Amino acid sequence: MLSDLGRTYQKWTGTTVVDLESGDVLAARGERIPLAWLDRDVLTGEHALVPRMVRLETGDVRLMTMAVLDWKDRPQQLLIASNSLSVPAINLGPFRSMAVVARDGEILATAGFEQSEALNSDQERKELAFLQKQMSRLSGQAAERAEQDPVSAREPGSRGYPGVSGTLLGDDYNGRIATAGYASLASSDPEEKDSVAAGLGLTVVAMLPVVAQQGAVGPDRELFGLIAAGALVVLGLLAATVLWARVQRPLLRLFLESRRLARGDVTRPVTVPRWGEAARIGSALERLRGQLGGPGHEPAAGTGRRARFGVRVPLAVTAVLLLLWCVPVGWLLNRTDGSVSVPATMVNDQRDRTDLVADRVRRALNEAQADLASTSRLIDADDPGATGRVLADALREHTRYQALYVVDAGGDVLARAGGDPHAWSDDKDLALVRVSGEGGRKPVIQAGAPVPEHRGTTLVGEIRVEFLNSLLKRPGLGEVRVVDADARTLAGSDGFLAFEDLPEDALPDLVRAGNVRVGAGPVENGLLIREGRGITVAAAAPFSGGGVAADLGWTVVSWQNAKDFQIAPYEREDRSVLAGMLGLAAIVVCLGWIHLVVARPLRALATSAEKLADGDLKTVLYPRYQDEVGAVVRSLELIRQQLQARRQSQARRVAEPRLGAGGR
Repeated sequence: MLSDLGRTYQKWTGTTVVDLESGDVLAARGERIPLAWLDRDVLTGEHALVPRMVRLETGDVRLMTMAVLDWKDRPQQLLIASNSLSVPAINLGPFRSMAVVARDGEILATAGFEQSEALNSDQERKELAFLQKQMSRLSGQAAERAEQDPVSAREPGSRGYPGVSGTLLGDDYNGRIATAGYASLASSDPEEKDSVAAGLGLTVVAMLPVVAQQGAVGPDRELFGLIAAGALVVLGLLAATVLWARVQRPLLRLFLESRRLARGDVTRPVTVPRWGEAARIGSALERLRGQLGGPGHEPAAGTGRRARFGVRVPLAVTAVLLLLWCVPVGWLLNRTDGSVSVPATMVNDQRDRTDLVADRVRRALNEAQADLASTSRLIDADDPGATGRVLADALREHTRYQALYVVDAGGDVLARAGGDPHAWSDDKDLALVRVSGEGGRKPVIQAGAPVPEHRGTTLVGEIRVEFLNSLLKRPGLGEVRVVDADARTLAGSDGFLAFEDLPEDALPDLVRAGNVRVGAGPVENGLLIREGRGITVAAAAPFSGGGVAADLGWTVVSWQNAKDFQIAPYEREDRSVLAGMLGLAAIVVCLGWIHLVVARPLRALATSAEKLADGDLKTVLYPRYQDEVGAVVRSLELIRQQLQARRQSQARRVAEPRLGAGGR
C-alpha cells in the first residue's frame, strides 16, 4: 500500500504505518521518519493529528501529515507521510532569495543562495555572506511581526491579503540595501480563520538587494510646488475678496440699515447697494423708510427693482478663479506619457510572480490527478453501488471537483457523483488532463486515472473552474489568466468568457514565445506594451516541470497597468490629479454651502422685502438662520409691525370723526 501511495504522490519523501496500541512500526517506505516527536498531545490533544513541522537528524525540515487507519478486524493504525519543505522552483536571479521561516524566526528552507555560490570574485562572495546574515536577521523580524493581528498590522499596499504582510529594510553594503517582503501563511478563504496551513505558523520572506537612490525632490519640483502653492494662495485670496466685497459687506450694511429703521431712525436715507439682491433689499428699505414717515421723496410702489443676476455672479466668479488652479494642476501638469521608464526590477517581478502562479496551478492539476489515481484503487467497476458511495465520499472530501464518474472503454458511465458527466475518450494519444466544452458557458476541465485491473475503465474528475480562478487571484499581479496553446482563455482571476482571446494583441505573441521555451522556464517572458500614453506590464509563464500537467501546453498570462506600480512620475501625476479633485470638491462643497445658506435666503429676503414695501403687511416674516440674513429678517418683521400699528392708528383717527357726527 505504501509503495502504491509513493508512486501516486511523488511529493512524499517517506511514509510509515505505526500501530497505535504498541507503537511498533508496521511498514515504512522511502526516507526514515523519526517518531520521537509523537506523543499523547499530538494524537489526542486539542490539535490532534494536525500537520506539523519536524526537523530530521540531518538538519532538514519535513512536514508531517497524519491520518488514522480504522480497520474492522485489527487495532487502529497511524499513517504518517513526510513532505519536504521547499521554496517553489521559480527563477530568482542572482542575489535574490526566498526563505520559509518558523514562528521563532528559524529559517526552515531557503532558495536563491545556491545560485550565487558559484561566484568567483571575493567581493561577490562577501556580498553573499552579508545577504545571508541579513536574511537571518530580517527573517526573525518578519516572524515577530507575523504574530500580530492581520487587521491591525496591515500596511499600505497589502491590497486585501488576508494574512500579515509587509516590507522590511536591512543594512546597506556597497550602496545596495537589503530589502525584504514577508507574508504569513493564511487561508485563501477569509471565513476560514483556523485553516491547517495558517496553523503551521510559517512566514515566507523574499529578499533582494537594491541600489540606494536619492528620493528627495529635485530643485525643479520644489520650485513647481512653491509656485503651485503660491498660485493657490493668491487665487484663494482673490476669491475671498470677491465674496467679501460683493456678498458679505453689502449684507452687513443692509443689516445696519434695517436695524436703524427698526429702532425708529428714519431721518437719513438708506444707502442702497448698486446691484443684485442687496440693491433690491436696499430699495425696499428706502421705500419702507418713507412709509415710516421719513423725510424726502417716497418712491412709488414697484420702483427700485434692479434686474441683476444677483449673488450668483460672485459665486460664479469665485468658482472660475478656483478652477484656474484646479484644472491645470489636475489635468495638465505632471501628465505622463508612453515614455515613462519602468524599472527592470518591476518587470522581472511580474514575470517571476507569474511563474510562481503557473507552478501553483500545475501542482494543483497534478495533485488532482494524483487524487484520482489514489481513489481509482478503491474502485470496483463490477459493483456500481459501492463505487457510487466511494465517489460520493471522495467528492465530499475534495472540493476541487464538481463531478466524479467512472466510464468504460465505450464511454458509458458506470457510476457517478456530483454534476452531469461529459464525454470522455479512451484514446491513448490524449492527455490525462484535458479541456473541452467549446460553445458552453464554462470550459470543462477533466482529469482521468485508469482503474486498475479493469482495462479501458477510467475514473474521471471534472475540476471546477472556480477552483482554478481562486488560484489566480494574487494581490498586486493585475489580471491573470490561464490559456491553452492557442491563447484561448480557460480560467481567469477577474471573470472571462470561455475560450475567449486575450485582450491585448501582443499577449498571444508572448504566449507563443513562451511555449517555444517550454522546459527551460520563462526566462525572458516579460515585456512592456505601450499604447498611446499607457504602458502595460505583461508576463507569461508556460507550465514546466513534472507531472501530467507539464505537457498540456498551457500558459499563465498576467498583465497590469504600469500606473499600479509605485513609480515617481505616476505618483506625481496621481498627486496632481488628487489635488485637482480635492480643489473641485472644495469648490462644490464651499460654494454649494454659500449658495444654500446665503444666496437662496438672500433671494427670498429680497422678495419678502419688496412685498412688504408694496404693502403686504399680513405676511409674518420668520428668520430661519441666526446670521446677517436672519437679522435683516427680524428687522423687517419689526418694521412690518410698526407699519401695521401705524395703519391701524390712522384708521382709528379717520373713523372717530365719522362716528361722532353720526351720534349727533
